[in-house]
Amino acid sequence: MEPTPNKYQLAGVDDQDRGFNRQAEMQNHDGQFQAIFRYEKFLLEAEIHATEPAALASLIKQLHNRGYTQLRTRLHFRGKEYLGNQEIWDEHQDPETRSLFQQMMECIRGIWHRTRG
Repeated sequence: MEPTPNKYQLAGVDDQDRGFNRQAEMQNHDGQFQAIFRYEKFLLEAEIHATEPAALASLIKQLHNRGYTQLRTRLHFRGKEYLGNQEIWDEHQDPETRSLFQQMMECIRGIWHRTRG
């Protein structure tokens, strides 16, 4: 019999600039882990990874790529054991956003270096 999967509390700001707080469930696939997140009509299943932290990081990265920001997680259920607010939040830093001007300057620098080298 498979052990009860861990569940994480995941909070942040969605792609429409609304705050949210939902559960992300960890599925065990023969000793490998997959994080699953449901939000309204949206279902996101991250890739399968060797460790639970790697699966959770993959889920966070996918949410960041979809415009979700200010993400934080904490273990909410360890198997069937409810942890409530006992665990500390893990903050997941938003990816650095570069202005259009910065992106253009990086592009120009790249072209400049290729033509000079």
